Amino acid sequence: MQHHRHQIAVSGLLFGAACWGVIWYPYRLMQEAGVSGVSSSFYTYLIAALIGALIFARHWRGIFRLPQSAYWLALAAGWTNLSYVIAIIDGEVMRVMLLFYLSPLWTLILAHFWLKERVGLNGLLVIVTSLVGAYIMLWQPGALPMPRNDAEWMALSSGVAFALTNVITRRSSHLSLRVKSMAVWLGVIVVAGVMLSFQSMPLPALEVLTLQHWLLMGLIALILMAATLLVQFGLTVIPVTRAAVIFLFELVVAAVASYYWANEALSLREWFGGALIIVAAVVASRMSDQHQV
Repeated sequence: MQHHRHQIAVSGLLFGAACWGVIWYPYRLMQEAGVSGVSSSFYTYLIAALIGALIFARHWRGIFRLPQSAYWLALAAGWTNLSYVIAIIDGEVMRVMLLFYLSPLWTLILAHFWLKERVGLNGLLVIVTSLVGAYIMLWQPGALPMPRNDAEWMALSSGVAFALTNVITRRSSHLSLRVKSMAVWLGVIVVAGVMLSFQSMPLPALEVLTLQHWLLMGLIALILMAATLLVQFGLTVIPVTRAAVIFLFELVVAAVASYYWANEALSLREWFGGALIIVAAVVASRMSDQHQV
């Protein structure tokens, strides 16, 4: 029974990694059909939240007694997911993902100053390795090694927000899987709604959206729901160290998908910088698993 549970957990993590490795493609299809990333995110997470509300209906009596950390988690996770989607739609898939994978660096820094956790020698190694990898990947002749467009800045901010989400989650271990999942979905809806109010392109009217639009957004919503729930379950069974290695499957899926679906490929220099970022992420996960961050 325990072996079967372990297999389901590993499969759940692989499924989640694969989903995030290809989720950019249906979002790009939506944008090509005239629905922006912010609008499609609003609708897809609204669908996910509505389905989640029906599934978790009997647990809603305590919604007004949620701790403040649940709301902060919603905002941080909301920006993480929304900015990631925007970045992955407009930017080069692998560069966006590798910039996002700088999140262990920001987690270390936030944990040190907010949670008062010791960084130590391994923590300094993660920081230096991440920064060197980012420098190599972002290096351009005659220019500072910085993100080169809005999409890459969005990817960087998504990684920072993900680190903030991790720190808030670490301080909110009392929150259930249901609360965490709903916080993510509702957070994206709120953040997307705020962003839409500042954009020149308004939310598409319901009558403008075709059946094909709704079917595609419904598919995205179901994939996001399944990925969220399965990954959360997997993390309750699989140690963080192993989970971090399994999550790297996302980069493999994204590399293959972006090559065949978008004709995108990284240069050798970008791959080398990205490899250093991945090494730093694995080291950071081992530190987290041993409570030495």
